[in-house]
Amino acid sequence: MTSQQSPSPAEAKSPRPPAPTTVIALDDDLLREIFLRLHSLPTLVRAALSCRTFFHAVRSSPAFRRSFREARPPPLLGLFFDPDGPSIPAFAPLRRRSDPDLAAVVRGADFFLTHLPDDDDDAAALPEWVIYDCRDGYILLEHGSLEQYAVYNPLTRALDLIPQPPDEIFDDQNGDASCLGCYILSSQEGGEPLRLVYTCHVESRARAAVFSSESREWQILPWSEPVTPLPEDEHWLKVGSMVNELVYWIHKNQAYILVLNTVTLQFSQMDVPPNLVDQDLMFKVGETKDGRPCIVCPIDFELHAWVWRAGQDGIETWIFDKKFPLETIVEVTEGTFEEHCELKTGELGTLFRRRFDGHAYPYIMAWPPSLIDNKVNPQLEGA
Repeated sequence: MTSQQSPSPAEAKSPRPPAPTTVIALDDDLLREIFLRLHSLPTLVRAALSCRTFFHAVRSSPAFRRSFREARPPPLLGLFFDPDGPSIPAFAPLRRRSDPDLAAVVRGADFFLTHLPDDDDDAAALPEWVIYDCRDGYILLEHGSLEQYAVYNPLTRALDLIPQPPDEIFDDQNGDASCLGCYILSSQEGGEPLRLVYTCHVESRARAAVFSSESREWQILPWSEPVTPLPEDEHWLKVGSMVNELVYWIHKNQAYILVLNTVTLQFSQMDVPPNLVDQDLMFKVGETKDGRPCIVCPIDFELHAWVWRAGQDGIETWIFDKKFPLETIVEVTEGTFEEHCELKTGELGTLFRRRFDGHAYPYIMAWPPSLIDNKVNPQLEGA
């Protein structure tokens, strides 16, 4: 009969090694701390969709999504360009080979817009889709002969066909009405009903109509008050640009800027910097990092910037902020550069070199709707 050897005192006192901790065992707060260190939204999406635990940690916390947006803004995937004649808008991707997750997003998206319907009356006819806006991951296009808009998400392939506003929008007008444009109304968290705002103007007034995917109807708003001074030309406004919740149209002679607040749906007027009045210069209205309106304008070989803020008298006006040299841009003999400037650092870089005559529409990746829970428990709002 064999005897069992008693364990030594050292062996008897040594504790059992702890069970290994896996990533799945981490709670949501620790997971979100890890996810905040990921370098891009595509990488976060890839991680969140890998298992239910990760998915719940991202989806259940609006506070986390806000923090991630501040640290890692949604990336620019490329630019859409107006077609040259009847065609589908062309897309130029932003190539970043150092980010395989971003490259995978571009490869998997339908940037050829293959889900847009054709003209049923003539199968051989070329498509006639014209792009109007690009926002929140959606592209807004119009088909003239079909008399409808299309809102399309190339990443999810979600398509919504919307009729044009009814003719009643042109009632009670003075003179011939002209379309000012149609825009997608942004939502901070996504998942909300899709909303569009259509705008038009006559000789001295403007009007807006709002479409909601919830009611599937256009709500026509009253005409604005007449602008002052009264325009001398019926085509007195340039192409508009939407920044955050405001749409800006520059007067043809740079006399002032017509502004539509898409929250209150009220029109107003804004002065332009005195240096730009009647100068026939090209400038663009944008927004600073802290949400203030700004204007950038290339003058000679410098990029000048103004910011809308309070002056010494406490009244808000355009204050000249700074200028950036453009000597580093090489001579262009044909076509134009599509450029990107970071006003905070003054860093100017060329994203694309492409010959085009129309407008360029940046396509920025939006958060996937599946990662946004709009019915989250209020107790988790700060989580």
